[in-house]
Amino acid sequence: MKLGAVVGMRDNRDSFTGRARRLEDAGAEYLWVGEAYTADAVSALGFLAAVTRWAQIGSSILPLYTRTPTVLAMTAVGLDRLSGGRFILGIGASGPQVIEGFHGVPYDAPLARTEEIIEICRSVWRRDRLEHDGAKYQIPLRPGQGTGLGKPLKLIDHPVRDRIPVYIASLGPRNVELTAAIADGWLPLHYWPERAARVWGEPLAAGLARRDASLAPLEVVAGGSLAIGDDVEHLRELARPTLALYFGGMGARGRNFYNDVLRRYGFEREAQQIQDAYLAGHKEEAAALVPGELVTGTSLIGSAGFVRDQVAAYRESGVTILNVQPVGPNGMGDVETVADWLS
Repeated sequence: MKLGAVVGMRDNRDSFTGRARRLEDAGAEYLWVGEAYTADAVSALGFLAAVTRWAQIGSSILPLYTRTPTVLAMTAVGLDRLSGGRFILGIGASGPQVIEGFHGVPYDAPLARTEEIIEICRSVWRRDRLEHDGAKYQIPLRPGQGTGLGKPLKLIDHPVRDRIPVYIASLGPRNVELTAAIADGWLPLHYWPERAARVWGEPLAAGLARRDASLAPLEVVAGGSLAIGDDVEHLRELARPTLALYFGGMGARGRNFYNDVLRRYGFEREAQQIQDAYLAGHKEEAAALVPGELVTGTSLIGSAGFVRDQVAAYRESGVTILNVQPVGPNGMGDVETVADWLS
C-alpha cells in the first residue's frame, strides 16, 4: 500500500507550496487536488507540477460535465507534460445540485458519459484521428448538425504517455461496477474498511470479472483524517459537520448519493434523521446524529496502536493508496510515521 494526501486549494501561494513540498518530503507518493464550486483544480495542479519533484499528482476530481471530453484529454496531456509523466486524471459526475445549479448543465446519463469520456480520452492520447459516435458525444458532429464543416482531427502534440491513468470517483453500484471494469483507479468517499465489502463488494466483483486484461490491477484510493497520539480522539469530532453536510445536505431527498451510502452501511434511521435535520436548517443537530462508530471507523485518529490497526484494515479491505489528511498537532510527523509503516 502506498501513501497519498490531499493538498488544500484554499491556501495562498506560499502556504500551498510549503504544504505540498512538506507532504512530498514526508513520504506522500500521491498528491490530490479537488474541484467543487471552488477555484478550478487545473491551475492548482499546474502549479503543483512545478513545485513538486517526484510525487504523482491527481485531480480528485474534475467534474465530467464541466468540460468536453477532448478538453479533459488535452488538460491531462498538458499536466502530464508539466509534471514529467506524473499526472492522474481523476473524474467524477458530482451531483445534480452542483452541475445544474452552478454550471447550468443538465445532469443526465452519468454512466454513459463516463464511459464515453474515457474512450475518447484514450483515443486522443493515442493520437488517433478522432471519430466517436456515441449516445452522448458525437465527434465530429453528425451530418445536419452545426455547419457541417467538422472533420476528424488528431492531437497535434505528442503526449509524454499515450495511456494516462484515469481514476473514477463513484459510489453507486452501477458506477462502481463500471469503474472496476474500465478505469485505472477508484476514488470512493467515506470509505469504511470494516463495511466496505457490504456496500461495494458485489459491484466491484462484477466489474472486475469483465475488466480488460490489458489494464493493470485496479488502484483503490481511500483514507481519512490523520492524528496520532494518546490525547487526540477529540479531533474526530471535527469531521461531524462535514459528514452531516454530505449525508444531509449534498443533494435533495431521494437524490443524495452520500446519504445512500450511509443507508447501505446499515444506518437507515440515522440517514433519514440527519437529512431531515440538515434540510430543516438544524446543522448542529444533524452533526450530532452522525453515528460515532462511523466517525471512528472512517478516520485515522487515535493512539499509535489504533492508527496502525486502521492502516491494516484499509490494506486488508483492498485499498492500495492510503489517502491521509493530517489534522493533529504532530502534522507532518504523523505523515512520516505512516510512511515508515507502509515502507
